[in-house]
Amino acid sequence: MRKVRIDLSGFFTNRGLQPPGTTGDYGFNIWSNTFPAEELPPAGTVADVAGVPFSFPPDAATGDNIRCRGQVIALPAGDWDWIYLIGAAERRTEDQVELRYRDGSVRPAWLRMSDFWPETPVRFGEPLAFRTRSMRYPRHTHQNHAPALWQQRIGIAEPGNLSAVRLPDNPAMHVFALTLVADEEARCAR
Repeated sequence: MRKVRIDLSGFFTNRGLQPPGTTGDYGFNIWSNTFPAEELPPAGTVADVAGVPFSFPPDAATGDNIRCRGQVIALPAGDWDWIYLIGAAERRTEDQVELRYRDGSVRPAWLRMSDFWPETPVRFGEPLAFRTRSMRYPRHTHQNHAPALWQQRIGIAEPGNLSAVRLPDNPAMHVFALTLVADEEARCAR
């Protein structure tokens, strides 16, 4: 399998991973809750989730996740089968993405994200990527309040000259990392 991690840093506009002892413009959701950064992979490292490598967001002043507002992310040329993401929703939600091809065609696909809220079960069957032991509030850290990040997967029904993916215009959805996967072995066996 070929796996290519995509650099999303130019799209990050939301700060949801908060280091200890920091204040400022943080807030995964409308109530300014955040994930404790020290309970997740170190900023800028590669994290493996269920056999898929992801570039964990760097510690950046501009953000560490994409609040989905219809951003178009260019993708490298390849015969991709899957788009894998690390993300979570402010409430469980599902919405369409657009798969854009080099010939100008566009095909819809579904992105489904379970809720980040502590102890909320998976809604769409996706694997748990990370669960922290606490959650930050604007003035304190609440222990034993365990929010989650999930691994989502978008199937590419018509592999080929995929050039970009347009995220939904749904600010309740957040994307922290994205990896493309091509399963050449499965394709050769067909």
